[in-house]
Amino acid sequence: MHKVLGLGLILFLFSGCFPRMDSPASKNLLDPPAGEERESSLFTPSELEELFSHQPAPLQEDPPEVSPFSSMEKHAFIRSLDLPISDESSDDFILEMLPGDQPGGGKSFDIPIVINEKVEHFIQYFQTTAKNNFSNWLARSEKYIPFMRDLLKEKGLPEDLVYLALIESGFNPYAYSRSKAVGPWQFIYLTGKRYGLKVNWWVDERRDPEKSTIAAAKYLRDLYDMFECWYLAAAGYNAGENKIARAMKRYRTEDFWELTKYGYLKQETKHYVPQMIAAALLAKDPEKYGFTGIEYQEPLRYDKVLVPPAIDLRLIAKASEISVEELKELNPELRRWCTPPDAQEYEIKIPFGKRDLFLKNFESLRPGAGTSFKTHVVKKGDTPERIARLYRVELEPILEMNRLGKRSRLSVGTTLLIPIPKETQAKASKSTGEKGRPSGTEEMTYIIKKGDTLWSISNEMGVNIGALTAWNKLHPETKLMPGDQLKIKVAGGDSPSATSQNEKRKREITYVVKKGDSLWSIASRYNVSVSEIKHWNNLDGNDRIYPSERLKLMVEKPRS
Repeated sequence: MHKVLGLGLILFLFSGCFPRMDSPASKNLLDPPAGEERESSLFTPSELEELFSHQPAPLQEDPPEVSPFSSMEKHAFIRSLDLPISDESSDDFILEMLPGDQPGGGKSFDIPIVINEKVEHFIQYFQTTAKNNFSNWLARSEKYIPFMRDLLKEKGLPEDLVYLALIESGFNPYAYSRSKAVGPWQFIYLTGKRYGLKVNWWVDERRDPEKSTIAAAKYLRDLYDMFECWYLAAAGYNAGENKIARAMKRYRTEDFWELTKYGYLKQETKHYVPQMIAAALLAKDPEKYGFTGIEYQEPLRYDKVLVPPAIDLRLIAKASEISVEELKELNPELRRWCTPPDAQEYEIKIPFGKRDLFLKNFESLRPGAGTSFKTHVVKKGDTPERIARLYRVELEPILEMNRLGKRSRLSVGTTLLIPIPKETQAKASKSTGEKGRPSGTEEMTYIIKKGDTLWSISNEMGVNIGALTAWNKLHPETKLMPGDQLKIKVAGGDSPSATSQNEKRKREITYVVKKGDSLWSIASRYNVSVSEIKHWNNLDGNDRIYPSERLKLMVEKPRS
């Protein structure tokens, strides 16, 4: 009799990792193939030795060159959820297995649900101390849960794993933790990179609800394939798979609840699974637990369109006939004021049903194809005026593109976007003769900075690398030293005859200034320069333009 009771108790304690047999979402993941017996241990001794003989580098690192938030984003800085952790012992669990169709007032689950002292503690905490916060999380949850469930289902995972995002971030795309985890699924940099999430100066895809959910699904699937238990997989999502595997090896157990009795795992990890269960119970049947009158947000729906690189978000918003704030809400991964300049096209989200309207408006609003862009990393001593001279472009477009004032101080390491008009590129290419000697040129001195190469300098200055080495009598593989100087021949102005011919090909039009227009946006649209617009209209550097004001423009005549 004692043997029977003992065997029953052991099976009961391990039942927290058993799936619901009637759940299609979890059946393929949890059921062993027919005719196979499950081994008594997750790892064989040889597998354990192999697993821990080559440990990967720690994951809690961020790349030194990427800050989690730019100065423009500080107003949106929100920490991830810091739930209470009690150090009082609660290791004597009284487990009550609930059939899949019983807990939550008749609601079904496709993850194992167990109620014990820890779960009840967090249910009570969410009902009392954190009720206001949890109510806000519930209200926001309906915006994201429907499409997140669909993505988890597409990847063959239990849909109720969506409640991990509830306890990770409260479904907040801008959540940011003390360990530098970001987004609704709280990815640190290296784990996000491992699962395909791009993080750089321009974007942080950990904040993209769709892309981060796909990455989380891949990670959770890998964790389940390793541990064959959703509780251990969830704990691995919180602490890292290596931490859980080492704990299992140390204490010779595959039972999550058994592992929580020891001091090896942090309290945060011990409480992670009870939080997930409590959140799932409350979210599935909020009224049963006292959450009434929740005003749920509308489910998130959107269309996607491809736009060129470095397009101002204001222009995209205007073409979609929405506010910039609405556009940013749909695209929280965008960290700057424009689409990334380092890709041929960028897929951006706009409100559902606005695709045709956007395509119609965008063609008439977008700047002409007469401008390309370069990025410039600010170095010590750089000023906006100096950078404008370096690239031989107008100062105003640089200031406008980068949201700078004339007196703005530039921080070393900041990346600026430099608009290069088509006419500037054409002048640079036409002015180079047979031997790389420009006609009608003037000489300038370039001071070499750390990291410069002949190739990068020639690319920045728009000159031929062969000409650059010839002017300075250098071998192409010469190593450059910071502080040394190079001679560079830059193109001068067009000859009078060329200017005369250009003027003959132009016709005068009157442009009525619209709301949101700037001299640079008008210049880009008509493929002219800001200085030309100022000259034609007798404007000086301090003149501003206003809606309904009329400007004289000289634009290219159509070729016959």
